[in-house]
Parts: sequence; C-alpha cells; structure tokens
Amino acid sequence: MTQRAPVGSRRLVLLVPAGLALVAGLDGALLLLGLPAPVQTDRLPQVHGPLMVLGFVGTLIALERAVALGRRPAFAAPALLGAGGLLLLAPLPVAVGQGAQLAGTLAYGGLYVAIWRRQQAAPVAVQALGAVLAVGASGLWLAGVAVPDLAPFLVGFLVLTIAGERLELLRVGFPPPHAEPVVVGASLALACAVPAALLWPRAGYPAFGACLLALVVALVRYDVARRMVRASGLPRFSALAMLTGYGWLAVAGSIWLAVGRVPAGRGYDAVLHAVFLGFVLSMVMAHAPVILPAVLRRPLPYRPAMLVPLAALHATLVLRVLVGDAHGSTAAVQGGGVGNILAVLGFLGLAVHGTLRTQASA
Repeated sequence: MTQRAPVGSRRLVLLVPAGLALVAGLDGALLLLGLPAPVQTDRLPQVHGPLMVLGFVGTLIALERAVALGRRPAFAAPALLGAGGLLLLAPLPVAVGQGAQLAGTLAYGGLYVAIWRRQQAAPVAVQALGAVLAVGASGLWLAGVAVPDLAPFLVGFLVLTIAGERLELLRVGFPPPHAEPVVVGASLALACAVPAALLWPRAGYPAFGACLLALVVALVRYDVARRMVRASGLPRFSALAMLTGYGWLAVAGSIWLAVGRVPAGRGYDAVLHAVFLGFVLSMVMAHAPVILPAVLRRPLPYRPAMLVPLAALHATLVLRVLVGDAHGSTAAVQGGGVGNILAVLGFLGLAVHGTLRTQASA
C-alpha cells in the first residue's frame, strides 16, 4: 500500500512557490534600485509588484484561509496564486502568469463565500472586500492597466485583509460597542475610494489617502496591541511589529492625501514601500510565529533574536523613505533598500532555523 504524504508536507509544497516569489521579488528589488543582482532579467522589474503582493503574500494568506476551511477544493486558491507567480518568472508571455493569478484571486474570493456561510460576521465581510479588490487588481492587470495605476487595488487588498483580522481580535480587549461599526465604516470607505482613485485620480487619490488615515486611527484606537506592547515575549514582539506597521501605513496615507497620485519617482517608491514593507511585512513578521505553525503543523517558537530583523527593517526603511526618497539621496535609497532585503532574509532565516531546530529536537 502506498503511504500518503503527511499533511504538513503537502502544505509545505504549496509554500515553495511563495518562497520563490519572495526571492525573485527581492532580486527584482535590487534591479529596480540600480544595483547588481544574482539574476539579471528585464522580466523581474516588470512583474515585481504583483509577484510580491499576489505571488508571495497572497499565496500565504490564501493557504492560511484554506487550512482554516479544511476542505481540499479550498487549496486551489493558494495553488493557483503560487503557480501564477512561477509563471510570471517563466520564459512565457506575461499574460499566462496574469491569467493564473486572476484564476487564483477568483478562487480566493470563493473561499470567503464558504467562510461567510460558516460565519456571517463583520470581520469576514471586511476581508471579503479585500478579496474583491484582489480580483480587481489581477483582472485589470491582465486587461492592460499599468501596475502603478493598480496600486490602490493591491494596497486595499492587503490592508482590508489585515484590518479584518485585527477586527476579529478586537473582542479580546472588550472594546466599546461602537468600535466595530467604526472600523467597518472606515473599511467600506477605503474600498469605495479604490475604484475612485482609478477613475478620477485627481480627487480619488487624496480621498484614498484620507480613508487610509481614518482606518489607521480606528485600528490603533481599539487594537489590543496597545496593551500587549507592555507585555513580554511574543505578545510584545507582535505588538511592536503591528504598531510600527500602523505608523508606516499612516505615512503612506499622508503622502496620498497631501500629494495625490504619484505614478513614478521618489514619491511612488516612498508610498508603496511604506505600505508593503513597513506595514505588510511588519504584519507578516508579527503573525508568523502563530500562523506558520497552524499551516505547517510545525512549531515556530518566538526568540528574542526576531527583534533584530524587525528593528533592521524599520531602521533601513527610515533611511530609504524619510532620508533617501524625501531628500533625493540615491545612496540612502540604495542603502536602505539593501538593508530592507537583508532584514527580510534575516527574519526568513530565523523562521526556517527555528522550525527545523524545534522539529529536530521533538
């Protein structure tokens, strides 16, 4: 009789494309910084944004949701998103990878249909709005819309997904009765501002920035991270990562509110990396010790050393955005960018080493 592979091993296979998308995305980041990179190709800078957002983070989120649902068809979403990332890297027309990513986001949206049937709650609705924006981003990209014009869709996808998760945890802190309606209202406003930014950019982008700021204020006001930052160990680490992430999201919202659409140049670099590095990757670090064990069924214990890449990420992002982008210093942008990459790889190395060490000692 053939022996079936362990569940954790099958899930690990689905994580491999996400890991490859991350590594390729970091290689593309070096090319965009004008620095030498291990792989020199024109394709990587072209697909850098969707590769990181949908191929890497999107695959991770979809896998976590599929595991929570516990149904085999649910794993089509992370499989398609991961395959889309790999196809973007292959020597095939970009449209092939774009089509796979669109299929993956549609399957990802289907996950929320199943989740909603189980739990008709506000946090699920907010995350489902994020899934709709992911479908919009992948579909518009396939239709020929430029990646800079898709930025509000990609940002909205991840921000609303994370906001829905934080909303679900608000109840732990026994917030006032109006807390949930406030966060839901800010999330709805942000979702409406996304297509407005595409259709009417002059007014839409400042509105999008204002909605981001409103959502940040609402989340910070009620998030349990404000109390957990006074704890120790993993709760303090996660709280620090979340609160600093909110700070960078406020930076991005302020730039869009004050400047409006920034399709290229220093402003574009600053606003996107404030969101995707400062906010999103900070949240990935905050939740990794909890989510990865749930997905892989292998423990990832918290270690104080994890504070090092977290601090390095934010310190080098300050150098890149608040010194380099703000003052036009190419050296600061490049130095901060390289520091960002090393911080991400450092955390990844700690996560892999911690998981393997725990498994070996089990």
